[in-house]
Amino acid sequence: MSLSERDSQLKGQKNSFGQEKLPAGQHVTLKFPVLTYGSTPMVDTTEWKFKLDGLVESPVEFDWQTFMAMPQTSLTADFHCVTAWSMFDKVWTGVHIRDLLSLVKIKSEAKAVMAHCYGGYTANMLLEVLNDDDVLLCHSWEGQPLTAEHGGPCRLFVPKRYAWKSAKWINRLEFIAKDRPGFWEQNGYSMTADPWKEERYW
Repeated sequence: MSLSERDSQLKGQKNSFGQEKLPAGQHVTLKFPVLTYGSTPMVDTTEWKFKLDGLVESPVEFDWQTFMAMPQTSLTADFHCVTAWSMFDKVWTGVHIRDLLSLVKIKSEAKAVMAHCYGGYTANMLLEVLNDDDVLLCHSWEGQPLTAEHGGPCRLFVPKRYAWKSAKWINRLEFIAKDRPGFWEQNGYSMTADPWKEERYW
């Protein structure tokens, strides 16, 4: 089956959340394209640190060994890039966001989150978008560790949003009172990035 035939086959199908399987303006790819602005950070797991801070009662920081000792979750999900490709039914593995959020007491005034990454990249989202059933701090894809070009050793995975929200090389989640633009949002991209509403740009 050609990719155009697969695109046609997917039109009208629903995903597990009742949304169209293939969002408008997207086409199917069988590869995992690499799209990165700037150089690729090379972060060794012996040096990797992750922090939960901002509007929390007590900030938490941990290393790779502690991260990998947490409960691990695998889920099958799709991935939609703002550049119009979609990748379907891949297995992603990592620590579920709710297992991470259980480590801190988030203050009531926190309404949004800024993801910070090695290399300086940032991506924003509302707290309700982050705190969802299918969001992971992801270290593996299709049973293999994420390569550096795909965000390894660890990236955020938010499948209900365009892929730039699934920040590569993540090392911090900052809880904030008001949603504010991250890197691509400051450069004209949508604050909310819902593929099923084609929220690509401002």
